[in-house]
Amino acid sequence: MLRYRRRYWVFAAALSMLAGFADANAFVHLGGYFVSFMSGNSTRLGVGLASNFDAARLAGGLIAIFVLGVILGALINRRGDHTGGVRVLACVTALLSLAALLASGGAPGIAIALLAIAMGAMNGAFVREGEVSIGVTYMTGTLVRMGQRLAAAFTGGNHWDWIPYALLWSGLALGATLGALIYGWIGLQSLWLAAAFAASLTIVLSKMPSAA
Repeated sequence: MLRYRRRYWVFAAALSMLAGFADANAFVHLGGYFVSFMSGNSTRLGVGLASNFDAARLAGGLIAIFVLGVILGALINRRGDHTGGVRVLACVTALLSLAALLASGGAPGIAIALLAIAMGAMNGAFVREGEVSIGVTYMTGTLVRMGQRLAAAFTGGNHWDWIPYALLWSGLALGATLGALIYGWIGLQSLWLAAAFAASLTIVLSKMPSAA
């Protein structure tokens, strides 16, 4: 992440906010399952296999759908360039819009599935040398890197290298808070807000200079 210009740190944090928002909606709606945090779903899968097959089936299904989304994002942005990132976010916007429409039409299960696909695909927005360079939907690695940079700062290294990772984590946490609050007011209708935010981010990215 440190290889990117500072404006991209803020933009990546905004994408993480979108991921947190969507994840909180799914988490509350499903009673403790995720559409972006697959480590949590993997734990739910393992526990479910030991004690509750229905829970394991739901967790495993979300994991599989998320991976399909990752594949979709990777195919859309095969070259790993700026234009590919814009195409990925346009796809995410379309998926979120369709999810909101289906949730409004009484098909919340399909809407949640589309959320998981969108969250998987969103990781294709930042790609370098064929690999995801900024993971915007999962935070364990981000927190590890932040801790490593803080340790380096305490021992004479750069004092500010931890900030991009803190921004990324803060974006997801803030998005999750907003998602849970707004879900409590209007339920899955809040997905319209997620779709609008994704559309706005797509436009912003299209107007930003290349991150290369």
